[in-house]
Amino acid sequence: MKRLESLLEHLDYTIVQGKTDIEIKELVYDSRKVTQGCLFVCIKGAVSDGHVFAAEAVKKGAAAIMVQEDVEVPGYVTVIKVGDSRYGLALLSCAWFGHPAKKLKVIGVTGTKGKTTTTYMVKSILENAGYKVGLIGTIEAIIGDKTIPANNTTPESFVIQQYFQQMLEAGCQCVVMEVSSQGLMMHRTAGFTFEMGIFTNMEPDHIGPNEHSSFEEYMACKGLLFRQCRIGIVNVDDAHWEQVLSGHTCTLETFGFSEKADLRAVNPQLVKKPGYLGISYRAEGLVTMEVEIDVPGRFSIYNSLTAIAICRHFKVTTEDMERALKVAKVKGRIEMIPVSKEFTLMIDYAHNAMSLESLLTTLKEYEPSRLVCVFGCGGNRSKLRRYEMGEVSGRLADLTVITSDNPRFEEPQEIIDDIKVGMAKTNGKYVEIPERKEAIKYAIANGRQGDIIVLAGKGHEDYQEIKGKKYPMDERVLIQEVLQELRGSAEGAKETAGEL
Repeated sequence: MKRLESLLEHLDYTIVQGKTDIEIKELVYDSRKVTQGCLFVCIKGAVSDGHVFAAEAVKKGAAAIMVQEDVEVPGYVTVIKVGDSRYGLALLSCAWFGHPAKKLKVIGVTGTKGKTTTTYMVKSILENAGYKVGLIGTIEAIIGDKTIPANNTTPESFVIQQYFQQMLEAGCQCVVMEVSSQGLMMHRTAGFTFEMGIFTNMEPDHIGPNEHSSFEEYMACKGLLFRQCRIGIVNVDDAHWEQVLSGHTCTLETFGFSEKADLRAVNPQLVKKPGYLGISYRAEGLVTMEVEIDVPGRFSIYNSLTAIAICRHFKVTTEDMERALKVAKVKGRIEMIPVSKEFTLMIDYAHNAMSLESLLTTLKEYEPSRLVCVFGCGGNRSKLRRYEMGEVSGRLADLTVITSDNPRFEEPQEIIDDIKVGMAKTNGKYVEIPERKEAIKYAIANGRQGDIIVLAGKGHEDYQEIKGKKYPMDERVLIQEVLQELRGSAEGAKETAGEL
């Protein structure tokens, strides 16, 4: 229970009616969860508007309402008006949980690509050095031994502060979190100061009716992080970094391949072994060390450089960094699954044309005998994405296995037919196998010496969404089932040959 006036301490607000010297039993922003004596914050969302439910919240027992627009409620209820109720919720949440971020070193990573991998690399390095680290990101939140599946890259402000409090209770000293442009725009991270803000890169993405109105707005939202952190660590090779950092209030450090970078990568080398792809380089500048990572591609250098730039501030030794980077893994991000010494098999979350093109272009640099891409597209999403992904795979892969992803309320074959429209613009070879497990089985059974086979689109997801229901489907499990079936078939064939 908290006094309303203490919760409002750092907010600019107007008392429309009622008083602030009252006790608040709970902080609520979902009208379905209103309880007796709570403060209900009316949030304007893309789907619904909390202001519509203000009167209903009072009937359920809300003691106070926070709004950004006028509402009609009985005179005995306290109504607080603010300029933006999402910002209000963020500051209320900080106060409700006792400002936990003040006792943690919070590292925020923003950018179009690389956020997830970078956060896991940072967590791996810091834990290797003896720190206890919380994580908030696209895949999950990690609090001690507990993992919580994520709904958004950056959760609502109340959830962030709740996680921070739980991390403190679990003994965490620092938190590394992905910070999306949407999260910044919606004030989910307002009310506290990041120890560090990280900018990875910038590409046109998330532009649309329910996201950002323009690329300029997208960049401006990313830039908000650098007015809310003490140290900014920035990819100086990115063409947009100066625009994104416009108006920053933090001290700056840079990383990249450029000679101007404070931390530089030099002498990059592809590492290729049976069933294994990686990359090595030398870091110079703020830190000097040799680096080899078990994740292929130039972008892996950027991710690891970012992690090194962050972790040097925690006095981590180069030996600890080298050891941790060697074993840092991210579920569903170029995740290599050992199945054969003949070829390399991996799982990746690439689920749009931009990420698929980046992935396949990276893998082609390793000069595989064949590059095989197994993918599908989600249902009830843009047909344009399907055409584009089909064209990318047809152009870059030697063989495409078109299959099902999350068909949702569409028929898988109709989605496959759309993908084939894009494929038709290329000379790429393809087969279509709607059942995803059978598609994976086909790719593995027909794998050749020196092939790279990538299962794209699902990544960390462990379900398939069909007709409004999520069914368990983890590609790691499917791969093991396929291997067992193929072994069983091979043994059966041997027994039959023996009988003959």
